[in-house]
Amino acid sequence: MKTFLQRFAGIVLGVLSGFDRLVLKGKLCALYAPEGMNVYLDANKILRKDFDKHTRQVTEKVLQASIASTKALDRFEYLNSTNIDKDQVARGYAAKYQVQQGLVCVLQCVEPCWSFALESQNNRLTVQGKQRKCSHLYHYFIDPQFGWMYVRLQTWFPFEMQVYVNGREWLARMMDRQGLHYRRSDNKILQVEDWQRAQELLDEQLQTNWPSVLDAYQPLVHPLHPTLLGKLSQLRYNWTVHQSEWATDVAFASRAELAKWMLLWQRQALNYPSTEVLRFLGRSGPLQGNYNWHVETEYKRFYEGLRIKHWVNKNSLKLYDHLNVGRVELTINDVEFFKVYRASQADPNGPLDWRSLRRTVADLYRRAEVSQKVNERYLASMATVKETRTVKELVEPLCQPAKEPGKKAERKVRALNPWSKADAELLLTISDPKWMVTGIRNRDLVAVLYKKETNDVPEKRRRSARVTRLLRILRGHSLLQKVPKTHRYHVNENARAAIAAHLAAANANPEELANQAA
Repeated sequence: MKTFLQRFAGIVLGVLSGFDRLVLKGKLCALYAPEGMNVYLDANKILRKDFDKHTRQVTEKVLQASIASTKALDRFEYLNSTNIDKDQVARGYAAKYQVQQGLVCVLQCVEPCWSFALESQNNRLTVQGKQRKCSHLYHYFIDPQFGWMYVRLQTWFPFEMQVYVNGREWLARMMDRQGLHYRRSDNKILQVEDWQRAQELLDEQLQTNWPSVLDAYQPLVHPLHPTLLGKLSQLRYNWTVHQSEWATDVAFASRAELAKWMLLWQRQALNYPSTEVLRFLGRSGPLQGNYNWHVETEYKRFYEGLRIKHWVNKNSLKLYDHLNVGRVELTINDVEFFKVYRASQADPNGPLDWRSLRRTVADLYRRAEVSQKVNERYLASMATVKETRTVKELVEPLCQPAKEPGKKAERKVRALNPWSKADAELLLTISDPKWMVTGIRNRDLVAVLYKKETNDVPEKRRRSARVTRLLRILRGHSLLQKVPKTHRYHVNENARAAIAAHLAAANANPEELANQAA
């Protein structure tokens, strides 16, 4: 991020990073267990043969209790198709009734769900979970804290709830209360009088006590819970994150300035190999076709601008523009793809290790950290596009001897020859985006430079000693920076431009270079 802002300091007004779309789900976990619904029936002394009749009666009560007040206000509507834009319909109600705060309307429609069905197994009636379709109720609100939002209730067992909020809508409410002047278009902040304060407000969103906030909406939408569960009325909703969008918005001084660079960035993004996209999303280690993820890049033009979208299974990383804002946005649907350094859920005080990110709202701050790093790595790659220095200015210092690393060092390390096979391979190796995630170690460089492994101990030592000297040379030329208290090194952000310039010049044909120079 720092490198990107240094490159574009003269034309960037400010940067905001935080959640955009956030979809949370509440589940009564005990009912999702293999025998969960059977336990409910036994606890309430309901015969299996009466299951269908009982659930229909409960659903009717849930429907009536949930929509009673809205029907009285004439703000209830049944939608006969899932293709109808519910958000647009709800905003129509808000405009018609001039709703400024509180409940806007309730929309009912039939959608797929996970529910239960009565089945016979070995001449014995039992209840099994399966995919079905049922009525869902969308309660739209204008909340004093979150602004425009909805809460969806599944009207069949197990009564799953889904809550949608938008981080930028929420930010706008926060800035209104603070008296910060800003300009907004859709869910983009185009201009704000104090960018730093706006970012602080976005950071404050991560301190939200989500279980208490979400539990407060349950009686408004599902007032019969938990009494309708009878003997299982102790069950409470467990809240998780179903989908999140983390957006980094870069506001430029003008639309024209952004449009010029957006074309270059998107052209570069279209040429990213799948391994590089995986590096952006935090995957490290060897990635030479031995991964099981489907990586796809698509390009689309919308009325509001251009969009590049990288898909990795169910997750995506987008780059698009809207007026004077360029946005990098990570959408997480599959949390298990991402790894975080944490203790086991079964042993919170146990040893830390790299484990899958969890869906629970308690891990939202970890999700934010992971998402921000992904966006920063992507923006860092964009920073190399805008380089006003010539290839000579960037590469020439590498061709001169440099002072050894260390405060008291007096000797010099040799000059690099970027055009020689050995040094070019060395520069290409350290420029691999995978080292952006974990950093590069002596053993990593040995594995790349020496394709054939050896069990000979003296040979292993010789290879390690040579790589140690190479690392010292790279550090002397400020191409690598040591990670404190580790044996890992990161490529200096300022050095990326020099390496990228050399590699680009080395792979270009003379005619193209001559035409560009002219």
